[in-house]
Amino acid sequence: MALNILWIAFFLIAFVIALYKFIFLHDTEIFKVLVDGIFDSAKGSVLDVAFPLAGTMVFFLGLMNIAEKAGAINRLARLLNPFMKRLFPGVPDQHPAMGLMVMNFSANMLGLDNAATPFGLKAMESLQTLNPKKETATDAQIMFLVLHTSGLTIIPLSILSYRLAAGSVNAASVFIPCVLGTVCTTLAAILITGLKQRIKWDAVLIGWILSISVLVGLLMVWVSSLSPESKNIFGKVAGNLLLLLVIILILAAAIRKKVPVFDAFIDGARQGFDVVIKVIPYLVGLLVAIRVFRDSGALGYIVDGLTAIVRSLGINSDFTPALPVAIMKPFSGSGARGLMLDVMKANGPDSFVGQMACTFHGSADTTFYIVALYFGSVGIKKVRYAIWAGIAADLIGVVAAILIGYIFFR
Repeated sequence: MALNILWIAFFLIAFVIALYKFIFLHDTEIFKVLVDGIFDSAKGSVLDVAFPLAGTMVFFLGLMNIAEKAGAINRLARLLNPFMKRLFPGVPDQHPAMGLMVMNFSANMLGLDNAATPFGLKAMESLQTLNPKKETATDAQIMFLVLHTSGLTIIPLSILSYRLAAGSVNAASVFIPCVLGTVCTTLAAILITGLKQRIKWDAVLIGWILSISVLVGLLMVWVSSLSPESKNIFGKVAGNLLLLLVIILILAAAIRKKVPVFDAFIDGARQGFDVVIKVIPYLVGLLVAIRVFRDSGALGYIVDGLTAIVRSLGINSDFTPALPVAIMKPFSGSGARGLMLDVMKANGPDSFVGQMACTFHGSADTTFYIVALYFGSVGIKKVRYAIWAGIAADLIGVVAAILIGYIFFR
């Protein structure tokens, strides 16, 4: 129901704004812009999103099949079972979904978005085997999705790369703010969804959360002590090195267990195209609606309204030119990335607004895109409270990012 209402709202709002621009502003091009955007986005959803996703899905689902046959997923699930079973009480102890979710979270933390998606889709498929009502999301699926959309990242590799490409002389200046922002969003996601699901907040769960927070904090302190050049090297090397190490460890475990590695890879890889075919309609529908909404100028009106509210409250509004990135991020990662690049180009990557745009981009993930992709891959139509829980966590992340930005960049 929530996705249906949102989808219709995007088109209606865009149409009303287009009529206003045509009648009162005499913009004779607005309807052509919207229609061209529909065709361009529909084509791009398949060519630029679905097809590139297919190759990644084929490889990593093949790799996951090797890991499952080698017992690596089960071992990972057993290791983290005390923590995971408290967040996901509806999932049996040491269920394969536990290890797959951890792999997804780990890839996200390392800034490896392409690797995170196949792990996440496989985890959602595994959770779906426990779902008695196949078209309705379970609490476990919602908890997983909201945690994923919080976008916990401790190595914002892509953002650092974009800042370097934009000519930043201190690309790593947003490293700690991005991590702090996404940690705040993730903690908010756990709290909001956990309270809704009435999970048990015992000493073990609180201890795990505190321990993870301390480890992230220690890593941030260490990284902050590095020189700018060392930070950039760390950002480029760490995530990619760890991913390659994971692949080697999986292959080593398979050899040790005498798993026919390449045959297992082929069996798992065949599932990749099936998953992509399932999600293409969801991707096209959502990305076209987002494109029409953005091209209509609705985003600009929202930012103008929020700027007026902020100023009326007597709050410093210097951050508001970067707000389009924060508003777009829950809807489209590529759209938010484009807006971030535009902000850096217009204001400079090392300006306050440029750094704020990067912090907004790194503080959350694409909630609506992930809902459509992950739930669409297993045929879930009733998402229950997944969207509002994810958006609430994103909103807390945006507020935290603003506070963090003023502390670090002012």
